[in-house]
Amino acid sequence: MLVDDEFDANESRTAMQAYCREVALIPNPHSHEGPTKRIEQLQSLVSTQSFERLRATVPALQSALDRALRTKRFDIVNLEFSFLGHCNLRQAPAGEKLPALVVDSHNIDFELARQYARSGSSLIRRLYAGVNWRKLRREELGTYRDADGVYLCSAADERRVLAEIPDANTAVIPNAADVDYYQPRPSDPPSDGRTLLFFGLLSYVPNIDGVLHFVENIWPYIAKANPNARLKIVGANPPPQLKALAGPRIEFTGFVPDLRPHLASAAVVIVPLRLGGGTRLKIVEGMAMGKAIVSTELGAEGIEAESGRDLLIEDEPKAFADAVGRLLNDPGLAARIGKSARELAVQRYSWNSAARKLEGFYRQILNAGSRGKRS
Repeated sequence: MLVDDEFDANESRTAMQAYCREVALIPNPHSHEGPTKRIEQLQSLVSTQSFERLRATVPALQSALDRALRTKRFDIVNLEFSFLGHCNLRQAPAGEKLPALVVDSHNIDFELARQYARSGSSLIRRLYAGVNWRKLRREELGTYRDADGVYLCSAADERRVLAEIPDANTAVIPNAADVDYYQPRPSDPPSDGRTLLFFGLLSYVPNIDGVLHFVENIWPYIAKANPNARLKIVGANPPPQLKALAGPRIEFTGFVPDLRPHLASAAVVIVPLRLGGGTRLKIVEGMAMGKAIVSTELGAEGIEAESGRDLLIEDEPKAFADAVGRLLNDPGLAARIGKSARELAVQRYSWNSAARKLEGFYRQILNAGSRGKRS
């Protein structure tokens, strides 16, 4: 896999070797942020390829894939993200059968880019996304067409793929949590009854937009009605526009090695997302911890949860704030919703459940036989 500058390669390798027989990490020379990234985005406007494809085109990665695939035969190449669909992944030692190609689609990425084109934070961002998403669509759909199977995080995303490629071989494998790791523990701090928690990678555009939307449009209602309420935002790499929101009642923790104490001590988990696709791990992990969650409809998309029983769903700022207020003012309601959420996570969104579904999809593909195409 490619490793961006923001990650420690040695730390990443050590962590991955706990569950991988071999790990090959390739430094990504295009993993710039700031002005350099903006220049590359501008350059991509005159290319036939998307910025994401250009950023992931690294000859050293293909060389590493060549060595791995030509040395040992694999049944399946599981491709995470469509951005690497240009790589030659259907290779095998001489005389051996080519592997099947299966794509894990975390999001429909061109649809996410199209959302940015409609509702980006600035005119420049909207114009850029308006050009880029069409390139991304061509590349992403090409990767899906070439694959023996594509699995999506939600039924909504599966419908989006099938609308474009009716004969695609698809399955829904929802995002899942380690429900044995994420669970209420006697050693965790109890809920403080006043903290709202948002967590996620804060360099990710949907998370940036969600936090800004919450602080600007929803938080004022909550802060006025609940003078003791406070907001904790957990996640790595917050941009300056988010850091500027910090204050006496709004805290940014940065990256934390263990989310569980922060989840346990929170009164409510908030998911005020307006952009995105797939399903949100923050909801699944919050549910597994038995927390009451307030989400937008899009934030909860793909999660088979019932509003009012497993979580609360509201889109309008005042209604979202009122839902948070209900949970702050009624700890019993928060506890009941959290208990139901935990039960749902264990039943439908555990790693074991997702792994069984994925293994079944793999076996179906292998039994059908690889089509033998090359990327």
